[in-house]
Amino acid sequence: MCVVCGCNSSADAPDVAAPPADLHYGAGPAGVSIPGVSQGRTITLQADVLAANQQLADRNRAHFLAHGVRALNLLSSPGSGKTTLLCATIQALRARAPQWPLAVIEGDQQTRLDADRIRAAGAPAIQVNTGHGCHLDAQMVGDAFARLDLHAHAHDHPHPHDHHHHGVPASAHDHPHGPAASPLPALLFIENVGNLVCPALWDLGEAAKVVILSVTEGADKPLKYPDMFAAASLLLINKTDLLPHVDFDVAQCIGFARRVNPGVQVLQVSATRGTGMDAWLDWLLQTPPKPARAPGVAAPADAAALHARIAALEAQLAALQGPS
Repeated sequence: MCVVCGCNSSADAPDVAAPPADLHYGAGPAGVSIPGVSQGRTITLQADVLAANQQLADRNRAHFLAHGVRALNLLSSPGSGKTTLLCATIQALRARAPQWPLAVIEGDQQTRLDADRIRAAGAPAIQVNTGHGCHLDAQMVGDAFARLDLHAHAHDHPHPHDHHHHGVPASAHDHPHGPAASPLPALLFIENVGNLVCPALWDLGEAAKVVILSVTEGADKPLKYPDMFAAASLLLINKTDLLPHVDFDVAQCIGFARRVNPGVQVLQVSATRGTGMDAWLDWLLQTPPKPARAPGVAAPADAAALHARIAALEAQLAALQGPS
């Protein structure tokens, strides 16, 4: 359960919309409702938690860039075919560029089943089990990255210590880095917990969020879960081989996604048949990581959006509290 998204919520007097039977628990200043917690307290919690996570995400992002790693946050509902797509992607990448460095951080509430599948497909993987948690956060990703061999990619500058053998999390590894020297920018896939709600607000330090939506889920998902699709750089419509057997309007889905996020890119794929995989691989390999930004340089779009969200929450809290 997540206090920031309010996925455990069922309290506070809801606004009643037309028709009268409809209820809207997200109409208050906080945007969510948490049993027994006021809107003001909820805003304070959101701002505090997101700000703490953002600091770690910014550190992860600089760490990835310094190591020549392009990190991608893969998001979807359970059953979208995310792990199957990732396994097919690993195999296709190995065929196209056998020496390309890549690794996977796997997020689930329980089990190591998906990490085992990823390893069997040919990539190193770290399983992160969140327990009751409904999403990965920046601390989890930083700790997992420190335990991956990919962490040593382009790590050719002198190092007096080996942080992932001494139990020091990546979030604590903040000494200066030089730019990566390897000609092959590594790919780090972060497969988030299956959930179209909570992970949308949590920056992990990734270069981009990629949302996978299967044709078995319904074309209206971008409108029902707008925060997720608004945060995405790329929408992958998966399981297109099933289109003859389901009622899914691809054009309508893309239209809904671009109503929420006009700049989102869209690709159609079938992980099991291989359809569209070349375009997906081209997208993955087209953009090398940018050099780590110097202090004072503007953060990437995701980080900027989170900082704006924190500022908005603080302003809403001040309005609720009134003049001092």
